[in-house]
Amino acid sequence: MNRTKHHRNFRKLLFVSIITILTSGIFYKYLTSTECSATNSSVTTTNTTITHLMEGTKIEYIPASGGEMIRHKYYILSFNDRYKQANWVYYSLKLRATKTATERTNNFRADKMITSGSAKPSDYTKSGYDRGHLCPAGDMTQSSEAMSETFYMSNISPQLPAFNRGIWKSLEEQVRKWGMREQLYIVTGPVFKKLKGTIGKNKITVPGFYYKIIYSPAHQQMIGFLLPNEKSQQPLSDYVVSVDSVENLTKIDFFPQLPDPIENDLEAHSYYEKWK
Repeated sequence: MNRTKHHRNFRKLLFVSIITILTSGIFYKYLTSTECSATNSSVTTTNTTITHLMEGTKIEYIPASGGEMIRHKYYILSFNDRYKQANWVYYSLKLRATKTATERTNNFRADKMITSGSAKPSDYTKSGYDRGHLCPAGDMTQSSEAMSETFYMSNISPQLPAFNRGIWKSLEEQVRKWGMREQLYIVTGPVFKKLKGTIGKNKITVPGFYYKIIYSPAHQQMIGFLLPNEKSQQPLSDYVVSVDSVENLTKIDFFPQLPDPIENDLEAHSYYEKWK
């Protein structure tokens, strides 16, 4: 009786082993075929997409933070209900040499995707502040749809006219020059420090500072800018900071999808001269 039971247990163990081996082989074949498929795939990245092909894997460099994340077609943002504006706006930029026919629309309007309600254009009327773009209209000239998206009020933040039309405009123009030569990934937003009060019926907070972070995969370099919301005659190089310092101010983790050694190295230093 014990001998018969022993044989049955042996045959059961042998059967399970064979099934395990066969299943492992099939699973391995599936994995390798999937990896080959991903490696051989190709993605064309322009400023109509916010993804990037990195070692055969599609990557979105979405910052890690609180807030309601909203995906528009040409950019992504995190909305801060307390301050009634974005924590950050993320998009990719690669401009073509040929000038497009798309012109500025100025069709400012509330963003209906914001569940708590965005600012309204009327909040800025007679406030003394410009409707400052975070994702610039000038970066989205490839189509009327892309241009129009930049006028959602969720992409707007109150900026002093001398700042918006001065040093901030200069920074946006400089980034576009870099975007003519290579693919860039950009995060822009306000810094809620040294606040300047609120405006409008919806109590839109006026930030004390703004930041802009640019990542170049082609050259494996990153640069950060931190500018006070005020008039300035200083050169842009005076406002270059490390990405780490912006993270400390905003409590936002930028480009967390990068491998930690690369992220830590790129975010520790910013060298303006390397971008010229």
